Order: sequence, then structure tokens, then C-alpha cells
Amino acid sequence: MPLIQVVIVLIVVGVLLGLINRYIPMADPIKSILNAVVVIAVIVWLLQLFGLWGYITHFRVGS
Repeated sequence: MPLIQVVIVLIVVGVLLGLINRYIPMADPIKSILNAVVVIAVIVWLLQLFGLWGYITHFRVGS
């Protein structure tokens, strides 16, 4: 996926999340959970996109 498409997807996700936060009434804890889930999903997607997810999931700590 070209870098410009990645940037466009990130902008669209950010705008949609901002619109949801602004115009859909919901309790603050639910809003925080929604924001955290979206941010984690985007981070995982970016890691998979750049091929780093496999490295992280097979990373060993300790012996």
C-alpha cells in the first residue's frame, strides 16, 4: 500500500472518530473505551502493514 493511501486512511479514521465523539452523545467512559479501541486497532493495522507485527508477536522476554 503506498504511503499516501496510509496517510489518507489515517486522516479518514481520525475525522470519523472526531465526528463520532462530537455528534453522537455517549457517556465519557464509553467514549474513552471507543477511542482506545480505535487507536489500538490502528496501531495493530500499521504494524501489520509495515511487517512488524510478526516480529512483535514472536518477541521473547527473558530466557
